[in-house]
Amino acid sequence: MDTAAQPTGTPAPASAPVPSDRHRRRVATSAALASAVEWYDYFVFGIAAALVLGDLYFPSGSSSAGVLAAFATFAVGFLARPVGGIIAGHFGDRHGRKPMLVLALTLMGLATTGIGLLPTYETIGIAAPVLLVLLRVLQGIAVGAQWGGAMLMATEYAPEGKRGLYGSLVQLGVPIGVVSANTVFLIAGAVTSDSTFAAWGWRVPFFVGFLVLGLAWYIHTRVEETPEFREAERTLAEQEKSETRSPLRTILRKHLGTVFLAGGSFAVNTATFYIIITGVLDYATRELDMKRSAVLTVSLCVSLTQLVLIPAAAALSDRIGRLRIYAAGAVGLLVWAIPMFLLIDTGSLLWLGVGTFVTSCFLSIMYGPQAALFAELFTAEMRYTGASLGYQIAAVFGGGLAPFMMVLLLEATGTSMAVSGYIIGLAVIALVSIKILASRAAAAATVPAAVPAPDPAPAADH
Repeated sequence: MDTAAQPTGTPAPASAPVPSDRHRRRVATSAALASAVEWYDYFVFGIAAALVLGDLYFPSGSSSAGVLAAFATFAVGFLARPVGGIIAGHFGDRHGRKPMLVLALTLMGLATTGIGLLPTYETIGIAAPVLLVLLRVLQGIAVGAQWGGAMLMATEYAPEGKRGLYGSLVQLGVPIGVVSANTVFLIAGAVTSDSTFAAWGWRVPFFVGFLVLGLAWYIHTRVEETPEFREAERTLAEQEKSETRSPLRTILRKHLGTVFLAGGSFAVNTATFYIIITGVLDYATRELDMKRSAVLTVSLCVSLTQLVLIPAAAALSDRIGRLRIYAAGAVGLLVWAIPMFLLIDTGSLLWLGVGTFVTSCFLSIMYGPQAALFAELFTAEMRYTGASLGYQIAAVFGGGLAPFMMVLLLEATGTSMAVSGYIIGLAVIALVSIKILASRAAAAATVPAAVPAPDPAPAADH
């Protein structure tokens, strides 16, 4: 853990009134809803990539080649996420969290709707995949900008001792986004034939994302702007105006190691997540001949369990330490990587559900405390930038490449055990990173702090 950083929860300036519990809940709920909308828009692309985009935008003589091209486009969005994190982090650390979050929502809505309207390769030729990649880049920039803003609004408003729980409300945006995206795709598939779904039914989920974005826009412009939050924004902006140093420059010069450790600790989580919601969807339908609607239903049900597990793990981290819970999840992913694919390879819907459900439990154990953990790695003046970079680095090298790597490994080796090995390797990296972060935290704890940390919730294990 960065020895220069203090835990979040620094008391508000004297001029800012203490927010009421009602205002805290309003901010946390608004941030969670914004996160859910943003992730819904982002996930519909992943599902579409697994089901139809390869044939429509990257036609070739091989179904595997088309899927690889679609998943490569999926990965491009992840490559753009650090760009969004850097831009939003810079302005978010200097001028407040909310403006960047609203901008991210707007950009995501426009890009997602654009994908839904985009003509196919058959209609406009090579321009179709080019435009698809560009729109996916915009999606990546948007989600890279969104996470830090939503996460910080929730954690920085959290009451004493509940930072992990409040941060987990934003993390719930991921399973809510998955459930919503899967539900809309299931409905679109149920009311259309296979040919109609391929022709236009797959576009409907992209349009729904824009409609839901309208609700988030209303919340962030009309409901969330309480006087307390405006005062916090004004205070932060005034403080940052007096600073000549860029938050990004400070991170790169003094805290880059912490950023990479954060990313290394989280890559296995995001990689495994995208493997089970996107890679397995392609694998089960194309290689195991399982029905698309059945696999989507399993993914939906598994994601619903995360709505309970994520806040439970986060609340426990408020009591016994972030890294202790975080490491338990990483160990679970390492141990379960091989059994998961042995169950999936049976071709049984029941065992597919069991395999992915247990995996989802370990993912939730890590994901619950992750927002508060990353926030506590950096001080307030560089928190948006540092936390966003750590998260998005993991997203690039973990989540963005995972579905592509899964198809590539399956084609090269002919066995799903190669994918299990990929997960195990990332889990080892995560455990090493967590160990170093815990050692840093222990070393920092032995040095008397100039100002006592106001929140007793530990940033790491004892």
